[in-house]
Amino acid sequence: MHTKFTVQIGSFRKINQIPNAWSNEDYHALMAIMNLDDGLEEMDASELREMCMMSLNDMEPHEAANVVLTRLFSNELPEGKIDQLSHDMPDDRLWEEHSDCLLHERFFSAYALLREAFNGIFAQPTGVQLTLDVTAKSSEDMAIFDESPDSSMVRLLASGLSEDALINRLYEDQIQGEQFPQAPGIVWQLEQIEDNGLTRQFSLVSSFFWFEQLGQLDEFEATSHADVTDEGE
Repeated sequence: MHTKFTVQIGSFRKINQIPNAWSNEDYHALMAIMNLDDGLEEMDASELREMCMMSLNDMEPHEAANVVLTRLFSNELPEGKIDQLSHDMPDDRLWEEHSDCLLHERFFSAYALLREAFNGIFAQPTGVQLTLDVTAKSSEDMAIFDESPDSSMVRLLASGLSEDALINRLYEDQIQGEQFPQAPGIVWQLEQIEDNGLTRQFSLVSSFFWFEQLGQLDEFEATSHADVTDEGE
């Protein structure tokens, strides 16, 4: 059953990086891939990050991209594919264009890091951070955001976009259907900020690629539903 909601956009801003996307553990791992991890134990966080960025900058762009992608995707992509993508990165926008949207958030962070390391060369990634208030006629209707939050949120936001919006054209079956396994690749970060019964406030981070139209809206009526779980599970 498709449940009706009223959605109010509280804030909408473009972002070029996700805060805390890269940790000290990541920087140590990147330095290890570059065989430069000796003597790093005494460095504080800022020194470690600066050393990592300088080390990436000392390489050719495609070599630095290979290091970053190896850290991010070595368990999912073969070396040959990582090497190919490393050469493609300066000319492409993989956080939007890669066929598997479940990898988009990590590509976004890869571009953010590499663009900073090289002061350009790589495209500047464009994301969006927004807050929204979602109101239902019954507090029970809000249960969909507990059952399958990512899927329910993507369906909700897609409902506020035009029919010819890319997300509605590419994922029509999943939006209308019972399962939406790609949803976590579209809503990168989702946090419930407040729960007032009939209204919940959410904060989310995603790609500007999907939700650019929401920047033109203050309020809209929408429908959504949760994924259907097999009764045998």
